[in-house]
Parts: sequence; C-alpha cells; structure tokens
Amino acid sequence: MPPDSKGLERDERRAAPLVLHLVQQLGAGLENDLVHLINHMPPERYRHAIVCMKEAGTLAEALRRPGVEVISLHKREGKDWGHYLRLFHVLRRLRPDLIHTRNLAGIEGQLLAAAAGIRLRVHGEHAAATPELHGRGRRYRLLRRLLRPLVGQFVAVSRELERWLVDSIGARPARVSRIGDGVDSLRFHPRLGPAAAVGPAGFLCEGAFVVGAVGALVDTRDCAGLVRAFLLLLAEEESPRARLRLLVVGDGPCRAACLELLERAGVAELAWLPGARDDVAQLMRAMDLFVQPALVEGGRDAILEAMASGLPVVATAVGGNAELVQPGRTGTLVPPGAPQLLADAIADYYRNPGLTQRHGARARRLVLAEHSLLAMAGAYLAVYDALAARPGAGRRP
Repeated sequence: MPPDSKGLERDERRAAPLVLHLVQQLGAGLENDLVHLINHMPPERYRHAIVCMKEAGTLAEALRRPGVEVISLHKREGKDWGHYLRLFHVLRRLRPDLIHTRNLAGIEGQLLAAAAGIRLRVHGEHAAATPELHGRGRRYRLLRRLLRPLVGQFVAVSRELERWLVDSIGARPARVSRIGDGVDSLRFHPRLGPAAAVGPAGFLCEGAFVVGAVGALVDTRDCAGLVRAFLLLLAEEESPRARLRLLVVGDGPCRAACLELLERAGVAELAWLPGARDDVAQLMRAMDLFVQPALVEGGRDAILEAMASGLPVVATAVGGNAELVQPGRTGTLVPPGAPQLLADAIADYYRNPGLTQRHGARARRLVLAEHSLLAMAGAYLAVYDALAARPGAGRRP
C-alpha cells in the first residue's frame, strides 16, 4: 500500500461519512423504504452500510448504489446472545459515523453503538405494533428509558408515532422529526390499458371488479376479516359471481384459514391467494380497489403503492392510515374488525365506477405531490446533517 493511501482514506472518510443502517432483515415494508433512501440520497454526501440482524433477503439486489456493504448476523430465533457480540464486532470494524436503527433492532443497536463509541445516533419508529417498545410492564418501561438518552434524533412516519415518542419515550419534540414514507411512482403506476391476465384460468373475466390486498397474512392484518367482508358482499349482490373477484398477495400463517373460509363458502374460484410475489406492481394494476383491513398500524408502504397505482383505498382507521387515506377524496376509512362495514365500503366502489376512477386519480396525484422518493431522501439527509452539526457531535478521531 502506498505510504499516503491511509491519508487518502481519511480524506475520503471526511468527505463521505458512513451511515450504518440496522434492521431485522431486508425483506419488505420499512426495509423497502431503506433501499429507496440509499438509492436516492446524493452519493457524495454519505456512504451506507446495512446490517441485518437476521438475513439480508432479496431486497439487497435492488440496491443501485455501488459499495453498499450488506451484512447478515444470522440471529437465531429465541435467545441468541452471540449475535450481540457479532454486532459489536461489526460496529468496531466498520466504525460508522452515524447509526440509524429502526423498530425492533432499536434498543440493542443503540446500546451497542454507544458502547462502540458511535456518537451520532438516529432511531426511526415505523410501526405502532413494535412489542419491544410499545408493550406494558416494567421491562418495557426500562427499555423506553434506555432509548431516550441514547438517541440523538428520533424519526416517526406518522403523527401517532410522533406523539408516542414524546409521551411514552419522553423524547423532546425538537428531537423528533416526522418524515412520511416515499413510494416509487415509476414502478407503481396506473393501468395503461386492459387489465393484464393474471391468476389461474378463469379467475379474471370481462368486466371483473378485483378487490385487492397486499401484505403479510398474519392476525394483525386481518385477512380473514377481508374474506368475510367479501363473502358478505357476494351474498348481497345480484349475480356477483359474474364480476366480483378477490386477490390477496402475501404469505403467512393466516393464509390457510382464509383459503378454508373461501372453500367452505363454495367461492374459492372467485379468489386468488398466490402467496408472496415479486411482481406486486403488475398485480396491483390488475386490481380495481385496494383494501387494508389491518387491526393495528402497518402496511403503509402497500397503501402508498396502491395509491401510486391509481387505486382508491379502503382502510381501517388505525395508526397513520388516516394520514394517507382522505375519506371522500382518495378512499374510505372504516373501524377495524368490522366485516360488514368493510363490505359496505367495498360495495360503494363496486356499484359506482365513476367514484372508483375519481378517488383513484386523486390518490395518484396526492402521492406525486407529497410522497416522492426524492422528498423522503431529502428529509432524512436534513436529519443526518442537523445531527452532525450539533455541538459536541464531532466525528471520532
């Protein structure tokens, strides 16, 4: 190595500080936002590395920025104390200038980052259902007390989470930034012609009205509630089998129960539950209405992707959904766990094509105006810059 190479490395480090992003795994959801963030942040401002507590997953392939190191710690289920040591060694090896943790990985990441001497620390809250932080009892109160002094800046994706960080964590309002999600409006766009032929033979037909949903099929997403609403609507409509279809994209422990409900009702041929897919954008363009029946906060990315696809959205009034869906303009909000009200909201669009088109077009315009990827990246860039500029936040020698 030439004698001045270490000096060049130091100069490069000063020009482009390293941000280490700590996540559970690169699979979907908020990690999708992470990939978009890295791809759209000016490359000369910050370098990036990603540490996954579990596995890297397939989203790593979507990173367009060269030189982004992605590390998997392969954390086992249950108590795996060795992963703390592995994470600490990674932090000491990479010596990042700033760590950005999210949700589940927040507490352990912030503790180890402080021990490793990382002075600039950001924590983002993306899901109100995070049990490690939102639970009750002494253990959870202790975790929340630990998080507040460790973090230099908090980020919340919704007003509800912003309030929670102030009220429950005790974060000072000046140290909480609310940054909305961004969506790839080029990949997710409205249907440009007839709906693509998707699904098994006979699933789609001329004039079909496809009710769609995307997300992990777990209890909190209430896929079974959506199936029950679909069955109620089938029972109310005249000759509904000619047009109504249900498309639910995603996998999880509740998928089998949903299929059983459809089989017992004798309407399995009117629904398609293909499991996890990598062609979600194309499948959304086959939908006419998007439904998010979640019981708790979650699935914000899917809502924005549906809006970018020109779809009206029927969502439950939980978490930050009310910030994304404008009732009477881009969609409808219903109470969680109410299949009949969900069915009624779906029926309004099924029976009124003009309403479907107007709300879908407004949804697309709203995404373009307020949820672009460049705007999201710019907001995070401002958080990083402001944190680095605070007195006493200088980089380690």
